[in-house]
Amino acid sequence: MTDPNLSIASTAPTNRPIEVGLFLPPAEVPHLGCITNWKDLVAVAIRAEALGFDSLWLADHLLLEYPERDPIGLWECWSLRAALAAATSRIELGPLVSCTCYRNPALLAKMADTVEEISGGRLILGLGAGWHESEFHSFGFPYDHRVSRFEEALQIIIPLLRGELVDFEGRYHHAQNCQLRPLGPRPVGPPILIGAKGPRMMRLAATYADAWDSDFIANPTDLSPLRAMLDNLDAACREVGRDPVTLRRTASFSVNLPGHSRPDDHWMAEGRIAGKPATGSPEELAALLMTYAAEGIDRVQVWLDPNTVETIEAFATVLELLEQG
Repeated sequence: MTDPNLSIASTAPTNRPIEVGLFLPPAEVPHLGCITNWKDLVAVAIRAEALGFDSLWLADHLLLEYPERDPIGLWECWSLRAALAAATSRIELGPLVSCTCYRNPALLAKMADTVEEISGGRLILGLGAGWHESEFHSFGFPYDHRVSRFEEALQIIIPLLRGELVDFEGRYHHAQNCQLRPLGPRPVGPPILIGAKGPRMMRLAATYADAWDSDFIANPTDLSPLRAMLDNLDAACREVGRDPVTLRRTASFSVNLPGHSRPDDHWMAEGRIAGKPATGSPEELAALLMTYAAEGIDRVQVWLDPNTVETIEAFATVLELLEQG
């Protein structure tokens, strides 16, 4: 089990009741007819840091395919994250979440520790079992027994990042006399965030994680499904002998700002970034974030649409209102 005394560095002002992370856009944005290149991404990241966002997030996808639509490609997230770590100085960085089936777990730990070093200790390591089946097949990754593979990967990744020597022989993964040298700036490594919904994944989050993520909320104004997940998470913590208050909670949703609405046939509606986006004035959006804080959510990750320097500047008013209380 993770050390309950492990703290996750927060860059939020002390009077902000909830941390706010920003999703960075994918490589291809079909409804805008453009490709997001590195110049665009780093401009958004630098401006988000200056405006007071607490963290930056990238999806770990390679190729999204949906019926009767052209495939959507994304840049490889760990390469981008290393570059963003070098281009920023304060803001935390993480994948939401990195699929442990896409990389050898010991190598993934090495990659994470390297980004942790580049960033000076600003990485949040989000991990998950993956879900987009066609992507697995396109790139030659096995789709079977994903939770079992994930559980084995955790038993390699986490102790390596904590500075331990790992000898592990599993059904799907193994590591022999493995260690990370040199080790990054934090002796206990980056905090671990696990995205989980099902009972088994919830138990793994309760056992291994410092933070849990609910994935995207289909309707940001209806929190009853989220409350049910939080109850299940608390039960999983008690089942493994953990105090639920030691596990941080995060949630994600998309936001349409006034004058920046996405079309009804937006690709996000068919993927994991699904459902009804949040809308409203800055005051209404700040009030919505306050409801998440009241439910015990420590951080939200927002997907602004469109995701540009202009829209994050418009959303900055929401951050200012949160700081005012």
